[in-house]
Amino acid sequence: MKQDSSWRKILDKLLPDFLAFYFREIHQAIDFKKGFEFLDKELQKILPQEDDIGQRVVDKLVKVFLRDGSEKWLLIHIEVQGYRESDFAKRVYNCNYRISDRFGEKVISVALLTDDDPKFRENVYGISQWGFRLHFEFPIVKLIDYRDKWEELERDPNPFAIATMAFLKTVETQGRYQKRYQWKKHFLLELYRKGMSREMVLAIYEFIDIVMALPQAKNKELHEEIKQTTEEKKMSILTTAERIGMTQGVKQAISDILEIKFGMVGLELFDHVEEDADLEILEKIRLGLKRAQSIAEAKALFRTYAKGRLKMGRKSRKVART
Repeated sequence: MKQDSSWRKILDKLLPDFLAFYFREIHQAIDFKKGFEFLDKELQKILPQEDDIGQRVVDKLVKVFLRDGSEKWLLIHIEVQGYRESDFAKRVYNCNYRISDRFGEKVISVALLTDDDPKFRENVYGISQWGFRLHFEFPIVKLIDYRDKWEELERDPNPFAIATMAFLKTVETQGRYQKRYQWKKHFLLELYRKGMSREMVLAIYEFIDIVMALPQAKNKELHEEIKQTTEEKKMSILTTAERIGMTQGVKQAISDILEIKFGMVGLELFDHVEEDADLEILEKIRLGLKRAQSIAEAKALFRTYAKGRLKMGRKSRKVART
């Protein structure tokens, strides 16, 4: 199933963010600086590839290290469940036991329930008879519970906030492709404004693209519209930090070119660049200055792009050189 594939891919790419958003207590106990390791190949040897009713499920097995400094390792068994199953808790227990028996280590099972049945919250399996008792309970997160937290999701910088919103709107727009088209467009464009890392943007973009499925023609139309909009508005998947770093680099290049070609007069011209000058405008100025043969040409270049946050016509001040 495509949606199973989308969860599998996003977990592979953004596991720490997944845990931070849905299972915060677990995330806080893990030292991600020590890394983590997916044990999918080992898991495939233990668990069947399909469940009893023929639908694939997303089981991810991960070895992590704790913040308490101990060298013991912990396995987190993740379940993404997209349909109601009467023996779900029993199946999770069986998986947990088989993994624990195989590795001889503690296994923590958690479940993300993506179905739309508000009553389905099975997370306890037990046996009690003739003095024998077995109690198995695991934490679950139900995606539809976020329907009443929409404003919180919009403010949350975690990439799984927008992934959750996209999934909820997918359920809401079943059979209503024009409505889904508009929401998918909204979420994809929002990614460009969030200031996420490039890795996060690409991972969530792929997730939304798969989950919010549209007919092929409509999907092609949407991607063309997204491309046109981002080009017109000069939107980028660069993070705020990346853009700041690149902007400072281009500014330094402009300063160096001006100083080498035109000396102190050139450095005074550099004083027209504002702190929040547009990166794309600065890049055009840098390229233009490489071709400029005189200070007059350089000044003309700056006047041409004055709307990109350049101070033209005001008294210059000396540039502080570092």
